[in-house]
Amino acid sequence: MADHTLQSARLTRIKAVSSVLAGVALVAAAIIWPRASGTDVATGKAVFDDWTPLKAAWEPELTATLLPPMVAAVLGLLCWGRVSRRLTWAPFLLLTFAASWLWTASLGHVGGAESIGRVFGRDSEYFVGAKEVSSVPEFLSGFIDRIPLDAPDNWPVHIAGHPPAATMFFILLDRLGIQDPYTAGMIVLSLGCTAVVAVLLTLRALGSERLARRAAPWLVVAPSWIWMGVSGDALFTAAGAWGLALLALAATAGRRTRLVGCGVAAGLVLGLCVHLSYGLVLLGVLALAVLFLGRRWWALPWAAGAALLVAGAFSLAGFSWWEAYPVLVTRYYDGIQTERPYGYWVWANLGVWTFTAGLATWASFPRAVAEVRRRASRDRFVVAVLGCAGMAAILVATLSGMSKGEVERIWLPFTLWVLILPVLLPVRWHRPLIASQLATAIVVELLWTTQW
Repeated sequence: MADHTLQSARLTRIKAVSSVLAGVALVAAAIIWPRASGTDVATGKAVFDDWTPLKAAWEPELTATLLPPMVAAVLGLLCWGRVSRRLTWAPFLLLTFAASWLWTASLGHVGGAESIGRVFGRDSEYFVGAKEVSSVPEFLSGFIDRIPLDAPDNWPVHIAGHPPAATMFFILLDRLGIQDPYTAGMIVLSLGCTAVVAVLLTLRALGSERLARRAAPWLVVAPSWIWMGVSGDALFTAAGAWGLALLALAATAGRRTRLVGCGVAAGLVLGLCVHLSYGLVLLGVLALAVLFLGRRWWALPWAAGAALLVAGAFSLAGFSWWEAYPVLVTRYYDGIQTERPYGYWVWANLGVWTFTAGLATWASFPRAVAEVRRRASRDRFVVAVLGCAGMAAILVATLSGMSKGEVERIWLPFTLWVLILPVLLPVRWHRPLIASQLATAIVVELLWTTQW
């Protein structure tokens, strides 16, 4: 028995190391290939296109602003276990939110407070474009006409590249009197951090509270929070996470009132998600995983019906998703994306994504596949299915050809669910691997200035 245990542990270690090496090789190939071949795979002229495939500029600099995330990392490693174990469920959720907010805010301010304001204050961003909208009904009814690149008054790239709900959020901020891009950025950052709470609620509903508590640190420390702090995609990530959390509550409901109430709420939120970003239609993969794990398929018609109501409301207001998407695809390929080689980005995207997920996530892939096959433990099966569903959404996204670069922010709504997979690894590995996730984020901030 002892020999079998040792052999099993050795095999687990070999598979994990092999998977990590595959991730490292993918990153190295994605960086080296365009330089060795002399191919301009980015076709951009900004300084952030100089370090393909990562949308960042190589600017190593040890600054005082790196101290807060370093302090946060050390405090988290030293104190998380002792503090979190003493808390009941509700205070634990508050602690998790606070920890993710602190980590995200400290990373977002490495470039100074102006770095957040600079991102949200760009002419191509929603916050600036939202100020020009004087009438929401006219904005919706004329939205599709302004998507094409050759339209006389076309939308800037981010507004054109997303359904109108993304801009409508920033129109709301403008109507509330929020004029400062830094303030808008901090609001988005704070809302984005609630995504962690939504994932924990999902894990508790589908698995157990013990599972959710074990997953929390992996969600908090991920390098992906570099982009969650300075990207509108943080808002999309939170919306998607809450929609799936509500669906999980519906799919595990013991009473019909909760099934209907949470199912309808989930449909409304997920329906809104599709009108925040076209790519969030891939949340359907995760939604099916949630329903499969919850075993209450009666939640589906209620959620689907509510999602259709959202689509119908937007359509009556003048915007139809199914009419807009083909127009957006045409604009996408009228720009530089048509010059970005699919044969490179279809795999290099995963190299970029590794910067956000960390190598600890790569280490967990073999174990995730094994747990899906074995189904030996309910908790471990839940983690494996949700993580693999998030990864499946990512693979579909890169195969679609509609993701060529900048996936460090675009894929955040799916990455969030893949980040829980390292829970499956041996417990004795957790602390060093969590430290590696923290170190990855700090090294990225030390060596590069990211566009987002």
